[in-house]
Amino acid sequence: MINEIFEVTIEKMTHGGDGLGRLPDSRAVFVPFSIPGEHARVRLVQEKKRFARAELLEVLQPSPMRIDPRCSHFGECGGCQFQHLSYTSQLKFKMDILRDQLNRIGHIPDPPLQPMVPSPQPWNYRNHVQFHLNNKGRLGFRASGSNRVLPVSECHLPEEPLNALWPQLEFEAETGIERVSLRLGDEGDMLVVLEGSTPETPILELESGISVAHQFEGDSLVLAGEDHIFINVQPSQPIAERIFKVSANSFFQVNTSMAAALVDHLLENLPKKMDTLLDVYCGVGLFSAFLAPHASRLIGIEISESACDDFVENLDEFEHAEVYQAEAEKVLPALEVEPGVILVDPPRAGLQPAALDAILAMQPSLIAYISCDPATLARDASRLIKGGYALQKITPFDLFPQTHHIESVSFFSLSQ
Repeated sequence: MINEIFEVTIEKMTHGGDGLGRLPDSRAVFVPFSIPGEHARVRLVQEKKRFARAELLEVLQPSPMRIDPRCSHFGECGGCQFQHLSYTSQLKFKMDILRDQLNRIGHIPDPPLQPMVPSPQPWNYRNHVQFHLNNKGRLGFRASGSNRVLPVSECHLPEEPLNALWPQLEFEAETGIERVSLRLGDEGDMLVVLEGSTPETPILELESGISVAHQFEGDSLVLAGEDHIFINVQPSQPIAERIFKVSANSFFQVNTSMAAALVDHLLENLPKKMDTLLDVYCGVGLFSAFLAPHASRLIGIEISESACDDFVENLDEFEHAEVYQAEAEKVLPALEVEPGVILVDPPRAGLQPAALDAILAMQPSLIAYISCDPATLARDASRLIKGGYALQKITPFDLFPQTHHIESVSFFSLSQ
């Protein structure tokens, strides 16, 4: 049935951003760029025993929520999934998806969902953008549903200074550079990171003041300026802003204003005084730096060497802060501490079983779980609840407008 054409009605939005319809044989069919309530013509591109995937050919009955996308590459580029939806509709569907994942995977029938915190900027919000290069040296993104590099002439997600810079980058064909990352720091500082498999340095002409680093085979060479930037995070809480050193290899939230919103939320919901606080997957110390004044002892755990180095510098003023560079699932079982609060901010894969088991064994009174994937959050929430914790509330934050990604913060308290 591959390439066969059907007319389907889209029933709901699913995790990943596809609409879900039904084929005549009742199998689910996943259709990108469709909206619940729409009637559409689709062509099958993949078949499984219980479901199929299709491409959208024509919307026969459009939803009133459908709008014209801003970007000419939308529908072919794999970076955005929701540009055909108004921002209000995007937030609604993300709430629906988060609730559905908690219901189906976490078996939480009535999750204590709070209203979603929207991004103050639905466009041009990213302080970090990564391009791939095709074999002609053109910058682009992965095409939707493919590993093919799609050359692009516009993108509406990076902050304006980055959008002014990237079209100026030109590379020769077959340079050995595979990816190009651009990062925006405080006061307009910019860092360009060239990632490749060979030590050969490409010729690149840029304005003075822009830092350039070349990474290859685990090594890093600074071609101009510095190998890091500084990012200023300004919470609305009556506390001082903080400036974070972020190295080329270190992770940092791509939406700076929403990073501040996450900090605000943690400060509002965590105890004002904590004995021992564990910050697991702590990165460069974004949350630790703001929470350290409220803890007698703070322990960070992070696998990235560069992030740990940044953590040490960013929390230099706090003598009661320390960091372990290793996998969380190896450090946590070996720690001989009794933390009152554990904060986790794992990657999309969620908590490894050994890490989650160690957290349960420590019996903290409160667990704060920052998630970037509803499915793994639901899985881990189910295990935490079975381990004696109650899910107090979960608040979604829209760090990634125009995309299907959903960030959230959940609080679990130890049941008495």
